[in-house]
Amino acid sequence: MALAKDSLIMSQAEVYHGDDTCREKLSLLLSELGLPARLVTSPDLSLEEYGFVKAIGLVWLKLRNRTERRILNNIVVSYDTVVSAYVEPGKVRRLTGVRAKEFLIWMKLTEIQVGKDDGFGSITFKTPIGISRSFPVSMFVDDDDRVGRGCPGNDASATSPMVGVDARI
Repeated sequence: MALAKDSLIMSQAEVYHGDDTCREKLSLLLSELGLPARLVTSPDLSLEEYGFVKAIGLVWLKLRNRTERRILNNIVVSYDTVVSAYVEPGKVRRLTGVRAKEFLIWMKLTEIQVGKDDGFGSITFKTPIGISRSFPVSMFVDDDDRVGRGCPGNDASATSPMVGVDARI
């Protein structure tokens, strides 16, 4: 039964190959959902495949190799060769294939949520054990994408990377 369900879901999938095409489709999806463009589209990532099942919000990325990227001075994010999640407006849930390291501790990230709690908009990353950390959305928005992309906090005044940083432990 599960195999039949999986094949039905995969038959509804939009699948794209090639780095440029995958980046374009992923950026379009992120902007439609009100998520920052730089959330996953770092130049370090070399995308091989992008897939999206609109009916259930399933998204997956296949990368050429595992990649690490430094967000702040002390935070490193690692992307596995396969990253998947369920997406909805302003939220990424059931995220797999992404880990973050802060102070020598690696933690899986399972949820990302964009909100407008402070005046600038914040993005919150959550782990399966309940630890979360919030940053200003402006840290994940390109300068040329700041205006009119549907992402909260994407105005030019929200450029300070330390505004609203909140660690909930």
